[in-house]
Amino acid sequence: MSILKEFRDFAVKGNALDLAIGVIIGAAFGKIVSSLVNDVLMPLIGLLIGNIDFSTLAIGIGSAQVKYGLFLQSVVDFLIVAFMIFLVVKQMNRFNKKAPPAPAEPPADVKLLTEIRDIMKAK
Repeated sequence: MSILKEFRDFAVKGNALDLAIGVIIGAAFGKIVSSLVNDVLMPLIGLLIGNIDFSTLAIGIGSAQVKYGLFLQSVVDFLIVAFMIFLVVKQMNRFNKKAPPAPAEPPADVKLLTEIRDIMKAK
């Protein structure tokens, strides 16, 4: 019974729950980016280059097919996801900036010496 309680406590902690939500959203975002690259960007780039379908680009080496067109699509996927993560992290860092710490209060002996100096200047 204690193992179930420990697991429940672990699973409902903020960090584990945040991680699970992040993984789910990340997977959905990856599907959206893949669709954007495969269905929108690469056909447009192929059209601009000369009506090339990147998904069919391959080199035959013996009986093997090296599908470099699909690799190019994966590289574009990665670059878009990496750039979006960069932008999100950059914004999060901007929001999480902490104000610089206030200057520390000088020690009592320094305060006393400052007061003595000020009194001596006034005379």
